[in-house]
Amino acid sequence: MKRTLLGLSLLCVGTATIFSACSSKTKGVSDKTGWNYNDSRLGGFDVANYPGQQTGPGLVPIEGGRFTMGQTEEDLTYERNNIPRNVTVSSFYMDETEVANVHYREYTYWLSRSYAADYPEEIAKALPDSTVWRSALSYNEPMVTNYFRHAAYNFYPVVGVNWYQANAYCKWRSDRVNEMILIKNGMLKKNQNQVNEDVFTSETYTSGQYLGTPGKGQKRDLDPNGAGRRNTGYSDGFLLPNYRLPTEAEWEYAALALVEKNPEPETKRRRGEEAITDRKVYPWGDTRSTRTQARNKYRGQYQANYKRSGGDAMGVAGGLNDRAVYTENIYSYLPNAYGLYNMAGNVNEWVLDVYRPGSSYDVNDVNPYRGNEFTKNIYEADGTLSEKDSLGNLSKKYIDSTDLAGRYDRDYTGYDARNIEDGDSTSRFTYDYGNTTLINNDSRVIKGGSWNDRAYWLSPGTRRFMQAAHASSTVGFRCVMDRLGSAGFNNDPGGNIFGKRKRG
Repeated sequence: MKRTLLGLSLLCVGTATIFSACSSKTKGVSDKTGWNYNDSRLGGFDVANYPGQQTGPGLVPIEGGRFTMGQTEEDLTYERNNIPRNVTVSSFYMDETEVANVHYREYTYWLSRSYAADYPEEIAKALPDSTVWRSALSYNEPMVTNYFRHAAYNFYPVVGVNWYQANAYCKWRSDRVNEMILIKNGMLKKNQNQVNEDVFTSETYTSGQYLGTPGKGQKRDLDPNGAGRRNTGYSDGFLLPNYRLPTEAEWEYAALALVEKNPEPETKRRRGEEAITDRKVYPWGDTRSTRTQARNKYRGQYQANYKRSGGDAMGVAGGLNDRAVYTENIYSYLPNAYGLYNMAGNVNEWVLDVYRPGSSYDVNDVNPYRGNEFTKNIYEADGTLSEKDSLGNLSKKYIDSTDLAGRYDRDYTGYDARNIEDGDSTSRFTYDYGNTTLINNDSRVIKGGSWNDRAYWLSPGTRRFMQAAHASSTVGFRCVMDRLGSAGFNNDPGGNIFGKRKRG
């Protein structure tokens, strides 16, 4: 009970951080044209006084930087699938914990209220596969029946969710967070009866296709020919970017939390050292041990939920080691230097990337990612945005040749970039799925190790893959959000400033 209450309190704190007003009008003059901003008598060009991005519910800030991505532990499997290389990762936000059963049940409950009457298949499509717990030679039926549904497991990581389901949850969460921001700031009235095409999504709201009831705090339209009031847009600074799965580089960077190995980290009084003193094998600070080395009452306790050896899932009665047979509460074990829980053990976690062996993976050295499939909104012949679909979402389609014509500085030639420079043009690397390999464009990376793994898989540099449509009792997920604007946090304006900084 203590852990559950802690989880609730932390979630509430995270939620509270986004609901204060984060934008207001700026009285200014364009330094390029001389025209006033926010003046309805001079055209009404609307410019917000943006103080910086707010932290969304459940997230913690991760300051980006350069790190050596790749395997730092001995390559026991001899796969050479994560060869070390230097990469840079942008600043971002990451979930403090794995997504838990209670969070995912909130999602399926909302789907049921919105779609059950006319589209029951949408709820069925989202439900976790509880049979992932079933084994022919183990008695796991209590987990099949109870794990996702029973209150005892509320704050245990959701499992049985495939990669596509995890992405759909991220999309739903993005819309619910932005809807609540608008409600809390008086821009939109509550609508507890959203069904089918009338559900709120961030895209349909900002494009004018969501027919909710405006609140008294709706934005004033400064356009002299406007309607008087208008919906809030992204340029107003209130709405947050989408939640999504992390890239492999982001996940590995956040798990390592090398910031604690900086000998002189930046403060208000000092610049900070551009150096990392020691390599880390695990997310915590101790170089090799899975037990804490702290000189206090916690000394010797296990720092992750994993299997110590064959048949040893939690130790001996009266002296249990990780105190968990299967998964454990998402707030168990010591968080890393970024404040992230269970970046090693408990469950493996889905990331965005399509899996390829490390010898052909190193494509870009800034925000590396394999898996792009480029899409665009659908427009009618008259140039207007196509109507939303029956589930309330804007329709999308893949980009085509017209979007690429004349763009000679691009490194892609079509909508599907999953195979770019992956080495399969030579006979040595032919990804003939089902015949010579289990790797294809549906193979997605999982990271972190689980309750059923040995310590080797707890190192952030190790990597495995699963098919995106598959699910497991050892795989869950957490979400991230892009950091927009400055790479720094706490109202850091970004860049190196010599003297007083001008507006802008």
